[in-house]
Amino acid sequence: MSGEWITLEAADGHKFQAWHIMPGGTPRGGIIVAMEIFGVNAHIRDLCQRYAAQGYEVVAPQLYDRALPQADLPYDADGVAKGRALREEIGWEAPMLDVTACAGHLRRGTGQEPVGIVGYCFGGAIAWLAAAKVPRLDCAVGYYGTAILNFVELAPKCPTMLHFGSKDASTPEDRIEFLAEKHPEVAIHLYDADHGFSSDRRANFDAAASKLALERTLAFFDAHLD
Repeated sequence: MSGEWITLEAADGHKFQAWHIMPGGTPRGGIIVAMEIFGVNAHIRDLCQRYAAQGYEVVAPQLYDRALPQADLPYDADGVAKGRALREEIGWEAPMLDVTACAGHLRRGTGQEPVGIVGYCFGGAIAWLAAAKVPRLDCAVGYYGTAILNFVELAPKCPTMLHFGSKDASTPEDRIEFLAEKHPEVAIHLYDADHGFSSDRRANFDAAASKLALERTLAFFDAHLD
């Protein structure tokens, strides 16, 4: 399986790049991978490869294309600062149009193909918003989405799973407990790990937590995308 960049168009006419991978055989469904704050970089493309290996067609939209085409920011303080600035520039609503366009692409066959979303960091919050705002998503998974805690009032319209690290200062446990109380229908998992624990490109990578979270995510997709 090899990936390629494709061009998709959102409902407002915005054209953006997305990393696309087809599985070896007939897709069992589609997965949208929402990027970290650093863009659709090598780590996100590797994640796309992992999900495609499970039989899914995968797309990862370049959500910053509305402000900085083909962003690929470094894992350092400058990259974080630039990513936060780009996130503020594009806002939270425009990415929903891009996610909706990705879902449409994954349903270009019969129109009934199951589609889920998984997001990391910034993308974790995108997945949470998409669960509430994007029509016909079949499930959503968010990893350490700090900004989710700013949108607790939103109600997911599809099965949703969230992964957080107990050592992540940006998501205090009392705030996660409040989120769980507000949304008992959401599967929330807490790991003895820090922010970004699932990325082997980051200093906070935790192999055990990453492995367990991936197993839970794949089982969740098995349950809701078949």
